[in-house]
Amino acid sequence: MGIVTGFVSYVDRVFLPYGAAGLFSYAFIEASVSPFPVEVLMLPLMIAEPTKALWFAFIATAGSVFGAMFGYWLGYIGKIAVLEKFFSKDKIAKVHNMYNKYESWAVFIAGFTPIPFKLVTISGGVFYINFKKFVLFSILSRGLRFFLEAGFIILFGNQIIEFLDKNFEILTFAVVVFLIIAYYIYKKIK
Repeated sequence: MGIVTGFVSYVDRVFLPYGAAGLFSYAFIEASVSPFPVEVLMLPLMIAEPTKALWFAFIATAGSVFGAMFGYWLGYIGKIAVLEKFFSKDKIAKVHNMYNKYESWAVFIAGFTPIPFKLVTISGGVFYINFKKFVLFSILSRGLRFFLEAGFIILFGNQIIEFLDKNFEILTFAVVVFLIIAYYIYKKIK
């Protein structure tokens, strides 16, 4: 058994028996430290009980947002302990300004796509981006992702798993490109 298969099996064995509470716990952990997406737990729960798919999407969103807040806090604390020992305050301020310029997009894209969300949650705290925007875009991106998956499960059942497994990265990339183009058009019109 490989590391990935072993970890996914471990997550299923430890968290799946607890249903929604296990999903909330794992979504919290995934947003702050775990390398594997919430879907390894959420999709089996949705397939087992499709009538509760929207509830599971809500639980995953809530757990993920609270986990993101915890990741933000870890980054904020870690900045003090590590970052300032290796980089000047001027360099940190430059990265902070760049991060603030694109903070909402960074949080949304990482929360919606296969990019590991914890990278943005922790770096959000490191570069002390606007916390309210951070939470808002965490809710929007994670909610959109999980509720779309729930909708697909409700509409297509098990068939959607195979489709998502093959095409998830392409689909999320297409949505992000669409959103960037829409934003660009909005800015030009405005």
